[in-house]
This record gives sequence, structure tokens and C-alpha cells, in this order.
Amino acid sequence: MDALPPGAWLPIVFAGLMAIAMLAYAVLDGFDLGVGILLRHVPDEDSRDRMIASIGPFWDANETWLVLGVGLLLVAFPMAHGLILTALYIPVVLMLAALIIRGVAFEFRVKAPESQKPRWDIAFQAGSYLASFAQGWMLGLYIQGLPEPGWVSLGFAFLCGIFVVAGYALVGACWLVWRTEGDLQERAIAWARVALVLTWIGVLVVSAATPLASPRILDRWFAFPQILGLAPIPLATTALFLLAFLTLRRMPRRDSTLDWVPFAAVVGIFVLCFQGLAYSFWPYVVPDRMTIFQAASAPEALMIILVGAIAVLPMILLYTIFVWRIFGGKATALKYY
Repeated sequence: MDALPPGAWLPIVFAGLMAIAMLAYAVLDGFDLGVGILLRHVPDEDSRDRMIASIGPFWDANETWLVLGVGLLLVAFPMAHGLILTALYIPVVLMLAALIIRGVAFEFRVKAPESQKPRWDIAFQAGSYLASFAQGWMLGLYIQGLPEPGWVSLGFAFLCGIFVVAGYALVGACWLVWRTEGDLQERAIAWARVALVLTWIGVLVVSAATPLASPRILDRWFAFPQILGLAPIPLATTALFLLAFLTLRRMPRRDSTLDWVPFAAVVGIFVLCFQGLAYSFWPYVVPDRMTIFQAASAPEALMIILVGAIAVLPMILLYTIFVWRIFGGKATALKYY
């Protein structure tokens, strides 16, 4: 775009807030979705209890970010909200159904008799798989510009669904490497090594497909001097993949001082991938169809909404930080949620 329209700072602020909310959801709810995906890959119920214990205190706060992100899309960019949710109706419905199944299974397994726990474990894992796949499906369609359904678009969306499942499994496994010990940690290390390779393949495929979906993105990626602004992202992503690979290769360690490194590296990969997508699609909220300035609500309405967002966002951040400080360390039966 050329010159920014009058009052452009308001749509930019809300686009930034929405991006922060969706990134926070992908990282924070990503690790508990990943734990759910991996849950029944251990044979004993005690290990599953420890896996659930590792995410229990963080559960409610993590999903708040999704509510915040979608809420900001609705109130700040209502025209885009209608277009996006109409195009993504089926995966959105599947994701919401899966999140409900996960929530019910999570709470019920805590109170269920031992004989009934495996049923809720199955429900929790199934909901985790479906929610993750649906989010990948939505990502694949969004990258393509929300096209009309076709074999090519649906095939790419299907691949993105698989890669997002692998990415969440990776961050969940690295979370367990950080938060558990003993046999369960060794299993998590093995899971993380496999998921790391699948996620790396997924990043390559999505990175190759994104510029092909739009001539504008192709020009932004490879024209000079724009390529100089993008170059640090793939370089840093490669370095973090290498860091995670080398760290996991040398685990388990006698001490746990570096158990957090794979998780931090994967979080960095998520942030950089998100940054690459934001760089590619800016300033569009509906790819190549509607910018944030065209989709934004009236400035007067945005000012009122901004006051509410300024009040709510710090509370969510403070609560999240507080929970992370209180429930740090390795998950044990004594910390069971």
C-alpha cells in the first residue's frame, strides 16, 4: 500500500493485539493440545496422570487467548470476521466440537473411577487430534486465500492439518521433556525427535506454497530490497531447529538444568513462523481481498473497544505469569490437578 489512511493507527493496534492473542494461543494451548495428542502413547495410567498434571494448572488460561483473538476479530474487523468464518465454517465447527470434547474429558477423568479413565483418555486424545487438525485445515485454506473448495486446495489444507498436529505434538513433547523426569521424560524425548522432523518438513512445505498462492507475496519475498527484510526469519528458524535437534540428541541428561531448551527453541520456531506469515500477508486480514483498514470498524467504536482491551489484556497476562511462577518445576502426583 501507499500512504496510510487517516486514523490508521487504530486498525494497526487491533491487528497487533489480535496477532499477539493468536500467537499466544498457538504456543500456550499448543503444548496442552500436544500433550493430549501423546496421552495414550504411554501404557500406564500413572504416567498419563503425570502428563495431565503437567498441564492442569495452565489449562483454563491457555484457551482464553483463543477467545480473545476471535473476539477482537469480531468487534474490530466485523466484515473480515464474516468472510473468514463463512469460508472456514466446517473446520471451525469441528474445532469447537473437539474443544468441548477435550474440556469435558479433562474434567471428568479427574473424578472418574480407575476403570473409566481410559474412556476419557480416548476422548481427550481424540479431541486433541481433531482440534489440532482443524486448526491446520484452517491455516492451509487461509494461506491459499480462502479459495473455493477443490482437490488442490483441500489437499494442501489436509497436509497443513497433519503438519499442525505434528507441530503441536512437538511442543507438547518438549513440554514433557521440561516438566517430567524418568521413564516418561525418555519417552517424551523420543516423541520430540520424530515430531521435530515432521514439523521441519511441514515448515518447508508451507514456506514453498505460500509465495505460490499469491503473486504479491512472491514479489514481497524475492524482490530487492524486500528479501533483505525476510532473510533473517528462515536463517533464525533453521538455527532453532538445529538447536532443538542437537539438544534432544544429547538427552536425557544427569541434571535437568537444560531441560527447558528444546521447549524454548520450539516456541521460537512458532514465533518466527508466525512472523513470516504476518510479513507475507500484511496489511491484508483476508488475503489479497480485504485489508485491515477496509475491514475495520468505525474509529469511534474502535476507541471504545480499545479501552476494554487495555483493561482485559494485562489481567490475562498477569494471571498467566502468576500461574507459571506458582506451578513451575517437574510434574508429580502431588501436583495433580
